Amino acid sequence: MVAILGYSREQILHAVQGMYTLVARQPGAGFHFPTGADAAATLGYPRAELDAVPEALLERFAGVGYALDGDAVHAGDVVLDVGAGAGIDTVLAARRAGPHGYAIALDLTPAMTRLLGTTLREHGLTNVGVVQGSAERIPLRDSCIDSITSNGALNLVPDKRRAIAELFRVLRPGGRLQMADVVIDRPVTVDCDSDPRLWVECVVGATVEENLIELFRETGFEDIRINRRLDYFAHSPSAQTREIAASFGAHTVELAMRRAERQPPLRRRLLHRYNPVRLGVHLWRHGWLGLLALALALVSCYGTLALASVLPVVGFAFAPPPGAWSASILAFSGIALGAVALGHRRHARRWPFALAMAGAAILVYTLLFRYHPLVELAGFALLGCAVFSDRRLRRRREARILGLNPGR
Repeated sequence: MVAILGYSREQILHAVQGMYTLVARQPGAGFHFPTGADAAATLGYPRAELDAVPEALLERFAGVGYALDGDAVHAGDVVLDVGAGAGIDTVLAARRAGPHGYAIALDLTPAMTRLLGTTLREHGLTNVGVVQGSAERIPLRDSCIDSITSNGALNLVPDKRRAIAELFRVLRPGGRLQMADVVIDRPVTVDCDSDPRLWVECVVGATVEENLIELFRETGFEDIRINRRLDYFAHSPSAQTREIAASFGAHTVELAMRRAERQPPLRRRLLHRYNPVRLGVHLWRHGWLGLLALALALVSCYGTLALASVLPVVGFAFAPPPGAWSASILAFSGIALGAVALGHRRHARRWPFALAMAGAAILVYTLLFRYHPLVELAGFALLGCAVFSDRRLRRRREARILGLNPGR
């Protein structure tokens, strides 16, 4: 069973369906996100376009941007709206595709698909179809879609890599994808399993912007461009949601791209995915860089000493160059120190950095001037205490912002 930030996939799907069932049944109930015609206009939809949408659908609008602000839909296209919700973008896409085109609304929530199907029949909109299903397993054949649109759906999907692979599969080679979705500048690292509803706040499940773009590129999408960024959460009626969004740098990004003729070779995808620089940035953003650097410093120190003691016993001579040995320990210790220093920006506590500075200074002294194993161990102890304290403080701050138990 896949777990993300402490959630199971089933918890996520249940929370998403529960929230958007309420939107379908009680659109005026009041939500943490902006809804309705005014929200759509605020996000950039022209009023003339909105006037063509049935009122029953428009009052249930819950998008995060203007997903169709461009030329992704052409006359005669078969269009797929992923996570269609009330189907506003589906209806607009069908109008742009014209009488020889067709639009398909795909949504996870039964209450939404029933409402949309009924409303479309009542208004005689015949070039629109409704399919209940997940973006992770789209019930359509390969290469059958000319254009895909999506508005605020991908951040709610548990397995984004799989969902993007599905978008690639159903889109024909050269087909177009245009979407709006929530992204973040700083990832959520604390477990949120005590309150699955946080996933539908649109922040907890969101991806760092450049990571999302790289996922599309790795899958085989080309000519990726950012049409617009906007502060979607500034329009949230919930003060807590606005605070959460500001803390993680959450915002909407509107993207446009096209599908390549074929997916990149597996070897290239793996090299791209596990690029050392990207991995380093990922570890730092998730608060693991300091711990990893500390571990590597300890391995460089005590692992090298262990090898120097054990290898001669089995007939191998091993004498590490003292300069290189000391340099590697100090280099990794310096990275750990830097990670703790950057943590001050998150939790505003200075004492972890002071501890890290003291530990690093002791290591410099004992490795470069006067070596003593106990002094060296004391330096590592202080540095380790600083690294673990910094991570704990970061997570406590996130938990407080998200309204979780700070002791988690």
